[in-house]
Amino acid sequence: MPEQVVFWKWITPKMLGVVTQTSVYHWSIEGESEPVKMFDRAANLTNNQIINYRCDPSEKWLVLIGIAPGAPEVLFLSFTYAAYVVYEISHLRPQLVKGNMQLFSVDQQRSQALEAHAASFASFKVVGNENPSILISFASKTSNAGQITSKLHVIELGAQPGKPGFTKKQADLFFPPDFADDFPVAMQISQKYNLTYVITKLGLLFVYDLETATAVYRNRISPDPIFLTAEASNIGGFYAVNRRGQVLRATVNEATIIPFISGQLNNLELAVNLAKRGNLPGAENLPSFMILLSTLSCFQVVQRFQELFSQTKYKEAAELAAESPQGILRTPETVAKFQSVPVQPGQTPPLLQYFGTLLTRGKLNAFESLELSRLVVNQNKKNLLENWLAEDKLECSEELGDLVKTVDNDLALKIYIKARATPKVVAAFAEKREFDKILIYSKQVGYTPDYLFLLQTILRTDPQGAVNFALMMSQMEGGCPVDYNTITDLFLQRNLIREATAFLLDVLKPNLPEHGFLQTKVLEINLVTYPNVADAILANGMFSHYDRPRIAQLCEKAGLYIRALQHYSELPDIRRVIVNTHAIEPQPLVEFFGTLSREWALECMKDLLLVNLRGNLQIIVQTAKEYSEQLGADACIKLFEQFKSYEGLYFFLGSYLSSSEDPDIHFKYIEAAAKTGQLKEVERVTRESNFYDPEKTKNFLMEAKLPDARPLINVCDRFGFVPDLTHYLYTSNMLRYIEGYVQKVNPGNAPLVVGQLLDDECPEDFIKGLILSVRSLLPVEPLVAECEKRNRLRLLTQFLEHLVSEGSQDVHVHNALGKIIIDSNNNPEHFLTTNPYYDSRVVGKYCEKRDPTLAVVAYRRGQCDDELIDVTNKNSLFKLQARYVVERMDADLWEKVLQPENEYRRQLIDQVVSTALPESKSPEQVSSAVKAFMTADLPHELIELLEKIVLQNSAFSGNFNLQNLLILTAIKADPPRVMDYINRLDNFDGPAVGEVAVEAQLYEEAFAIFKKFNLNVQAVNVLLDNIQSIDRAVEFAFRVEEDAVWSQVAKAQLREGLVSDAIESFIRADDETQFHDVIQAAQNANAYHDLVKYLLMVRQKLKEPKVDGELIFAYAKIDRLGDIEEFILMPNVANLQNVGDRLFDDALYEAAKIIFAFISNWAKLASTLVKLKQFQGAVDAARKANSSKTWKEVCFACVDAEEFRLAQICALNIIIQVDDLEEVSEYYQNRGCFNELISLMESGLGLERAHMGIFTELGVLYARYRPEKLMEHIKLFSTRLNIPKLIRVCDEQHHWKELTYLYIQYDEFDNAATTIMNHSPDAWDHMQFKDVIVKVANVELYYKAVHFYLQEHSDLINDVLHVLALRVDHTRVVDIMRKAGHLHLVKPYMVAVQSNNVAAVNEALNEIYVEEEDYDRLRESVDLHDNFDQIGLAQRIEKHELLEMRRIAAYIYKKAGRWKQSIALSKKDKLYKDAMETCSQSGDRELSEDLLVYFIEQGKKECFASSLFICYDLIRPDVALELAWMNNMIDFAFPYLLQFIREYTSKVDELIKHKIEAQNEEKTKEKEEKDLVAQQNMYAQLLPLALPAPPGMGGPAMGGAYGPPPVPPMGAMGMPPMPPFGMPAMGSY
Repeated sequence: MPEQVVFWKWITPKMLGVVTQTSVYHWSIEGESEPVKMFDRAANLTNNQIINYRCDPSEKWLVLIGIAPGAPEVLFLSFTYAAYVVYEISHLRPQLVKGNMQLFSVDQQRSQALEAHAASFASFKVVGNENPSILISFASKTSNAGQITSKLHVIELGAQPGKPGFTKKQADLFFPPDFADDFPVAMQISQKYNLTYVITKLGLLFVYDLETATAVYRNRISPDPIFLTAEASNIGGFYAVNRRGQVLRATVNEATIIPFISGQLNNLELAVNLAKRGNLPGAENLPSFMILLSTLSCFQVVQRFQELFSQTKYKEAAELAAESPQGILRTPETVAKFQSVPVQPGQTPPLLQYFGTLLTRGKLNAFESLELSRLVVNQNKKNLLENWLAEDKLECSEELGDLVKTVDNDLALKIYIKARATPKVVAAFAEKREFDKILIYSKQVGYTPDYLFLLQTILRTDPQGAVNFALMMSQMEGGCPVDYNTITDLFLQRNLIREATAFLLDVLKPNLPEHGFLQTKVLEINLVTYPNVADAILANGMFSHYDRPRIAQLCEKAGLYIRALQHYSELPDIRRVIVNTHAIEPQPLVEFFGTLSREWALECMKDLLLVNLRGNLQIIVQTAKEYSEQLGADACIKLFEQFKSYEGLYFFLGSYLSSSEDPDIHFKYIEAAAKTGQLKEVERVTRESNFYDPEKTKNFLMEAKLPDARPLINVCDRFGFVPDLTHYLYTSNMLRYIEGYVQKVNPGNAPLVVGQLLDDECPEDFIKGLILSVRSLLPVEPLVAECEKRNRLRLLTQFLEHLVSEGSQDVHVHNALGKIIIDSNNNPEHFLTTNPYYDSRVVGKYCEKRDPTLAVVAYRRGQCDDELIDVTNKNSLFKLQARYVVERMDADLWEKVLQPENEYRRQLIDQVVSTALPESKSPEQVSSAVKAFMTADLPHELIELLEKIVLQNSAFSGNFNLQNLLILTAIKADPPRVMDYINRLDNFDGPAVGEVAVEAQLYEEAFAIFKKFNLNVQAVNVLLDNIQSIDRAVEFAFRVEEDAVWSQVAKAQLREGLVSDAIESFIRADDETQFHDVIQAAQNANAYHDLVKYLLMVRQKLKEPKVDGELIFAYAKIDRLGDIEEFILMPNVANLQNVGDRLFDDALYEAAKIIFAFISNWAKLASTLVKLKQFQGAVDAARKANSSKTWKEVCFACVDAEEFRLAQICALNIIIQVDDLEEVSEYYQNRGCFNELISLMESGLGLERAHMGIFTELGVLYARYRPEKLMEHIKLFSTRLNIPKLIRVCDEQHHWKELTYLYIQYDEFDNAATTIMNHSPDAWDHMQFKDVIVKVANVELYYKAVHFYLQEHSDLINDVLHVLALRVDHTRVVDIMRKAGHLHLVKPYMVAVQSNNVAAVNEALNEIYVEEEDYDRLRESVDLHDNFDQIGLAQRIEKHELLEMRRIAAYIYKKAGRWKQSIALSKKDKLYKDAMETCSQSGDRELSEDLLVYFIEQGKKECFASSLFICYDLIRPDVALELAWMNNMIDFAFPYLLQFIREYTSKVDELIKHKIEAQNEEKTKEKEEKDLVAQQNMYAQLLPLALPAPPGMGGPAMGGAYGPPPVPPMGAMGMPPMPPFGMPAMGSY
C-alpha cells in the first residue's frame, strides 16, 4: 500500500479498517489477503484529523468521521455604563471544532457527506417488520451566524420496500454554559437497553432513548478530556479512556433507572418500554393504567402459568415461563413443579421441555444451570455441557463446578474460572501441577493464595519445580509474596544446596544493596561445601553488596588465595597472603597487582623479591611490564637496581624499550645487556634504536672495552663519530675492524677513515691497500677532496689509473686524473680534447688561472656557453668567441651576445661579419646568424650583411630564402630600395612577398610583383581593392581575358551599384556562383529585364529552386504571364508554393492565381480569389480546401461584401466547430447582421454535427434580439443548452421567468427561489415555488419565503409552511409571525408541528387556546407537550373565570412540583379528588396531614376516608387515629387501620424469618472457620522448626497487602461535583 496510514481500527474481530490520506481500506487477517480499497475519502474530510471509523453489523454501511478547526466567530456584546452611554465591544470567540462525516453504502457504491462529530450503527426491529432495520445515529454541533446548534439524529438506512420503516428522529443536545466549546467525540449504542450514549471531549455524557430520541440523562463522568471509547456489550454500557490514562466503565443502574424515568422525568411510557425491553425492575410501582398498557401483569402471568400447567400444556407453560416479565416464573419452585410431573413413556420429560425452551430463548440462571447439568451428568453426556458452555447458555457457579468435577476436571476448571471460584481454581491448578498458571490467574483476579504452603507442597516431590515456582513468585508484580530468606532456609533445611544456590543466583541478579545478606549467605554455603562454585560465582562478578571481609577470610581458609587477595582491603592481610605464590596462578596474581595502589604494589613486590628473588623474579618482571605506567618505570628500575638484579632490569626494559623514547631507558638497557653478556642484544639495540644518547653510549662502550667492536661501530657510524672510531680502533690496534668497517659496513665513509688515518700518520702502504681493497665502492669525490685538502692528491694516482684501466667512466675519476695531468703539464690539450668523461666546467674552472686557452678548449668541448663567453670577454678572445657563436647556432646564445647591454657586442659583430661568416660554408650557420640579427632588431646591419652575401656573387647569391629576406627587410627598413631589388632579383617568393608589400601599402610594387609572376587575379584585386580603379581593372581584364578576372571585376561593379554592367561582366565570366547577390541587387534596382537574361544563363548550369522561383517572379514583375504558364509546364525545380505566397504578398494576384491553381492549393487560391472579388470561385475553392480558417476568411469577406447567401454557406461549415462559433457570431453582430445571424443559427440546428454551442448561442440571440421565442427554445432544447451561460444572459436581459426556469433545470434552487421572490410579478407561480423552496440549501431562504408570503400571498402561507415544516426552525417562524402580529394566521401550521414539542410553538398555541377559551385543547396541549413556561401559564389562568381553566392551572402547578399552590386551587374550587391525588404524588407528609385536617374542618368524612387510602404511604397511623378519635370518625378510619395492621404484621413475620436464616448462616460460617483453622494447624505441624508461621494464616487479614485495592467511588475521581440536573446517579464505573 503506497499511501501513508493516518488512522486504523479493528472494525470486526477479524477485519482491520485502514484510513490513508485519500482512501479507506479493509484488511482481513485471515489467509494471505491484501488490503482491499472500499472507497475514496470525500472532499469534506480533506485536512481533517480522523477520529473514528465504523461499520454496521452487516458490513454494508460504513462511516468515517473527522474533525477540523472551525473559523473563529466575532461576537458583539453591549453593556450600559453611567448616564445611559452604550458601548459595544467585540470578542473573538475561540474557534469551534468542526465535525465531518462520510457515510458510504457498499451496495450502492455512493457516499454522502454530512456534518457530524460522532456516529454509531444499531439494529432495531420495527413493529410489523420481521426483519431488523439498520439505523445510524449521529451527533453534531454547528455554528451559524453566532448561533450554536447541537443535534442528535436517528435515521434508517436502506429502507425495506413494502415494509414499515423507522421514523426519523432528532433531539437537541443541551450543553451547559461552561461547556460552550465542548463537542461530541464518541457515540455508543446499547443493544441491551436500546440507549444511545453520546460522550463529549470534556467528559459530558448524554443518554438518549434510541427509539424516540428522548433525553434520559446528562452528567459529567470525567474531569479530563475523553479521547477513546469502546462498547461494553455484556453490561449494556461502554468503556472510556481519558487523557490521564484512566479507564472508565459506565452503564445504567438497573435498580433506579425506571423509577427515575417515571418519577423525575415523568415519562411513564418510556419507563414501561425500557422495563420491558431490558427486563428491568421498578415497573411494578408504576400507576395501574400504565401497567395495563403492557402485555400482562405479573399476576396474570402467574395465573396463566397455573392454568396451562393444570391443563398439562407443559410446552406452552415452559414458553410462558421463559418469557415472563423480570423472570418471575424462573424460580426453583417452577423447576420443582416440572420435576414433579411424572414422565410418560415415549414422551419428552416436561422438565427437559422446560430447559429446552429456556436454552432456545437465552441463558439459564444459576439454579437452572445446576439442575440441567445434574441431569446431563447422570446421563454421562458431557459433550452437551461443553457445547452449552461454549455457547454461553449456562450460568457458571461453584456448585456447578463441584458437580462437573466428578466427571471432568478440565471442564470443572473452566467453570470455576467463569464462576470466579478462586480457591477452587487455585486448587485445580495445583492438582494439575500447573503452578505458573496459579500466579497468572491470581494476578488476573486479584487473589492471594498461601504461597508458602504451595511451595512446601511442591518441594516435597519436585525440588526443581519448587525452584521454578519460587522464581515465578519472585517475578510477580509488587514483589515476591514470600521472603527470599525464608525460601532459602526452606531449601537448606532439606540440604538442597544446589537448588538454593540456583534460586538465589536468579533472584539476586539485580544486585541490589538490600540483598547483601543473601549474597553473603550464598557465598558462605558454597565456600564451605563447594568452593569451586563460589569461585565461579565470584568470577562472574554478579554480586557487590556482600560482607567482603567475611568472604575474604573464608576464601583464605578454602585455599582461594587470589579471591582472598581480591577481597582483603588492608595491606598487612594482603602481604600475608600474597607470598603464597606456590598456590597462586601467576597470571591472576599479576592482574591483582593492577588493583593495588602504586605504593602497596611496590611494597608487595619488595616482599616477593625478599622471600624468593630467583623464584619470584619472573612474576615481578611480568607485573612491572603490565603496569609500568601505573607503577612508573623509574620506580621499577630503582627496585631492580636496589636488588642489583641486572637480569630483571634487562627483561623489564626489554619489553618496555619498544614503547619508550627515553634516552636514559635505552642507555640503561644497553648497559644491562652489556653487563649480562648479551652482546648480540647490545649490537641490535645500537643498530636499531634511535633514542639513546650517542655520545654517552659511545663513551660507555669505549670504556667497557668489549671484545666485539660492532656495537661501537654501529654507534659511531650512525651518529657521525667515524673519526673517533677510526682513532680508537687504530690506537687499540684493531686494524681488522677498520678494514671490515670500510669494506663491509659503510664504504661511503672510507674518505673520512682515510683522512683520519692520514692525520694519525698511518703508513701510506696501509692506506693505499685499504683504498685498493674497496675500489669501485669507494666514493671518489670526497676521497679526492680529503686528499686535495691535505695536498696528498698524487697518492691517488695509482688508484685512479687502476679505475680507468678497469673501464671506469666516473666523472670524478676523470676530473681528478685531469687535474693531475694539468698540474704535471703532460700534454693537457690532448686530454682535454680526447677524454669524453671529465666535467668541462670543473676542469675548465681549474684551468682558468693556469691557461685561459685550455679553459676555452674545455668549455668548447662541454658547450659551457656562459663560462666560455665570460673567459673570452675577460681575456679579449673575440675571434674565438665569434667562431664559437657562429658554430654553436644557438638562438639563446645569439640573443645573449647581441643584447644591447653587452659592452662587447660591436667587437663581436665585426668579427662575425668580417671573419666568422665569410669563413663559414654552412647555410645553417648563415641562416642562424641572419635570424639572430633579425631577432635582435638590427635591420641595417642585417641589410649590410645580406647585400654582402647575396649581391656580391658569394656562394649564397642565388639563395631563395636570402633573396626573400633581403626584400622583406627592405620593405620593413628601407622601402625605396624595394623596387630595385624586385627588378634585380628573380629567385624569391612572389605571392608571399606581394602580400607583404600589400600589407606595407606598397601597392604599385605589389602590382609589379603579381604581374611579374603572372598572378592576374591578385593583380586585378590590387587594382580594385587597394588602388580602387575600376577602369584600370576593366582595361586589365580586356588585356588578359580570363574568366576569373572578369568575375572579380563583376563583383566590384556589383558592389558599386553598376548592376547592368555587373550582369554583363558575370555573363562574360560565365559565373553563376553569385546569383544570390545578383538577384538581390537586381530586385533593389528593379532591373528585372537584365535579371531574366542572367537567370536564363544560370539555369543552364544550375538546377536551383531559388533560380527558378526568381525567374517566375521576374516574369510576373514584367507582366509576362504567358511565359509563367509556359515555364511551369516545363520541367523545373521551383518551389511553387513559396513563389505563390510571395506573389500573393506582393499583390500579384493574377500570377498567384495561376500558381495556386496549378499546385491545387485551394486555401490560398480561395484567399487570392477573395482579393480578386471573385466570391463564387472563392466559395468553390474553400469547399475543396475544407479548412476552418479558409471558410472563415471567405465567410467574413462575403459578409463584408453583403453576399449573405454565400456567407451562410461558409458559416454553416464553421459553426459546427465549437471554438469558431463565438468568433462568427461576434463578427456578424459587430456588423449589425442580427437577422442573418439568427437565420444562420436556425439553419445550424438541423446539421448532423449540431452541438450544444449552437443551441446555446441561438438562445443568447433570442434573449437579446427576439425574446418572444426564448422560452419556447429553452423548453424544447433544455438538455442541449449551456445553462450557466444562458443564465448570465437572461440575468443581463431581465428575463426573470426564463431565468427561474433555467435555475430549476440546473438544480440551482437557491437562486431560483431568490429570483422568484425578488421578481414575483414576472416569475412567481405558487406550485412551482413550493417545489423549489423545499430543495434550497440555504436555510435563510425559508424565512425569507415566510416574509414573502406574509407580504404578498398571506392566504397561502400555511400551505408553504406545511411544506417547510420539516426544515424550518419553528421558534423562528413563530417569532416572525408574532412580530408581524399575525400569529392566528399560522395556527394550522403550529397545530401540525406541535408534536415536536417546541417551546415557542407550545406557548403560542396555549396563548391562542386561552384567548379562544378552548380548555380541551389547552389541557391536551399541556399533557402532551411540556416544553413551555408552565408557571407563567398557570399564573395567567389561575384566576380565569372558567373553572376548567383554573383546574388546568392547578394541574400545571402539580406537574411543576408546586404542590401547595395546586392543592390550594383545588380546595378553592372544591376539586377534592384532584387535591388528594396531588398530595399523594407530592410525597409530602405534612401536606397530606393538613389535607386531612381540612376535610375534618369541612366535615367531609367521605373525603377523609378516601384521603387515608390515596395518601396511605404518607399519613402516620398515630395522626390518623388521633384525628379520627377526636372527631368521631373511627368508622371512616377503620378500613385504613385494618390495612395498616396487616402490613406491619407481614413485615414482622419477614424480619423474624430473616433473623432465623441469619443465625443459621452464622452457625454454618463458624463451623467452616473451625474446620479451616484445624486444617491450617495440620499444615503448620508439617513446617520445619526454623521457619516462621506463614503470614496471614488463620487471621482475618489473610491476603495482606496483595489484595485488590478497593474501587473508589465516583466522587473520588478528583472531579468537582456536578449538578445532577434532576437525574439519578449512573451505575458504578
